[in-house]
Amino acid sequence: MRKTLLFLTLSAFLASPMGAVPEVEAAQNGKASVSKVKAKAKAKKPKSSLKAKAKGNKKISRAAKQSKIVAKPIMTPLRAVSYDKSWHDEDLHLRSAAVLVVDQKTGEALYSKNVDVPTAIASITKLMTAMVTLDAELDLNEEIVINSEDVDRLKGTGSRLALGTRLTREELLHLALIASENRAAAALSRAYPGGRGAFVAAMNRKARELGMKNSHFIDGTGLDSGNRATAADLVKMVDAAHRYQLIRQISSTGSYDVSVPGTRVVRVRENGKTHKIARSVQRHIAFNNTNSLTRNQNWDIGVSKTGYINEAGHCLVMQTSIAEQKVIIVLLDSLGKWSRIGDAQRIRKWLEHDSKIVSHHPPRAAT
Repeated sequence: MRKTLLFLTLSAFLASPMGAVPEVEAAQNGKASVSKVKAKAKAKKPKSSLKAKAKGNKKISRAAKQSKIVAKPIMTPLRAVSYDKSWHDEDLHLRSAAVLVVDQKTGEALYSKNVDVPTAIASITKLMTAMVTLDAELDLNEEIVINSEDVDRLKGTGSRLALGTRLTREELLHLALIASENRAAAALSRAYPGGRGAFVAAMNRKARELGMKNSHFIDGTGLDSGNRATAADLVKMVDAAHRYQLIRQISSTGSYDVSVPGTRVVRVRENGKTHKIARSVQRHIAFNNTNSLTRNQNWDIGVSKTGYINEAGHCLVMQTSIAEQKVIIVLLDSLGKWSRIGDAQRIRKWLEHDSKIVSHHPPRAAT
């Protein structure tokens, strides 16, 4: 009887939920508690990561304020220039020795004259200087000090930038493109990784990439007459420069001011006596664009650069919109200081008023 009762009691115990799977239940309880801990951890984790992200963003924004770097634009080569239907000198009587006017969209030459003759290009070189500087993705807010290495000892040109002047790389780009400042361009090439030798190598490498087959660069200023190119090559260079937003913004600006430290001598009267003392002051220097057309509201200019040395004569290259048509104009070795501006005005008038005649003009060979 006792055995029977014990057997029944044991069977009832084993059949009860509490005694059936105590280890499994403990494991399930353990898993539930672990999952709750994990859930809490996950719930807390996003908050901490968001804070870290926010801090990271703050750091990035601060760094962005401290440094400014412009990425290299994607290049698509200008369509091959066609000279089949272009006009030449007897039509417009331009005073530039070499001229090329190209429809930027189609690559069609609207006017051509001596386009394949290599010639010195003077400060037109500085467009390549700007592109190579920006391609390196260097900090535009980095300050560079003008020193004796930046002085022009080849042509003996002067400068409004005194030795010791400290300017950012972006300010130097402004002065090189707007005012054609030789010390600014020289400083940009000197501050390039690897120095001037590496900079000039990058200039010639860039020229090859752009298909400028008849071009060669010696320095970043254009003072050396060994900086040579054809009008046909310069169309490609101007088209490439137009891809850089900063170059468009800078080179089309009419004027630019910089603030540099200086000293001023003043008279001071103390104890009944007058004597001179030097005081530190901030000097504001205004630089005008060497292309006066950039200050003319009637012109819509995207890229502009002038150049002059004796070997090159007066030169001008531009990307501009005329009669709702984007064109690139190259004028080399103009006769006289103002002839390049006059030629540009004549070309504009011709495109605005004689475009229908141009389209029906019989084909002529370029000279």
